[in-house]
Amino acid sequence: QVQLVESGGGLVQPGGSLRLSCAASGNIFGLRAMGWYRQAPGRQRELVATITRSGSTNYADSVKGRFTISRDNVKNTVYLQMNSLKPEDTAIYYCNADLPIGLWWGQGTQVTVSS
Repeated sequence: QVQLVESGGGLVQPGGSLRLSCAASGNIFGLRAMGWYRQAPGRQRELVATITRSGSTNYADSVKGRFTISRDNVKNTVYLQMNSLKPEDTAIYYCNADLPIGLWWGQGTQVTVSS
């Protein structure tokens, strides 16, 4: 079994910052890429950012220059630093982990950007 536990979501004003964390545990031998996705009400889940085990990153155009993904391979944790947040960033944010046994998802954490 694999557990992905997200934390760090919340309510923030436009222009503010949040840092999300996602810790992987359990049967995570061979953990490869990790990533963040988000889903806003009435919309499909979309890519936010991914990071390989060696640190190569990929970002959605909508977050480039504002969000930074990083990971700690010792702690098996991936982070998402979100700066200059906009109301359109409001969504449930999910982390995922690419493993030899399959792709696993966390439960999600709510991020709300509103004044």
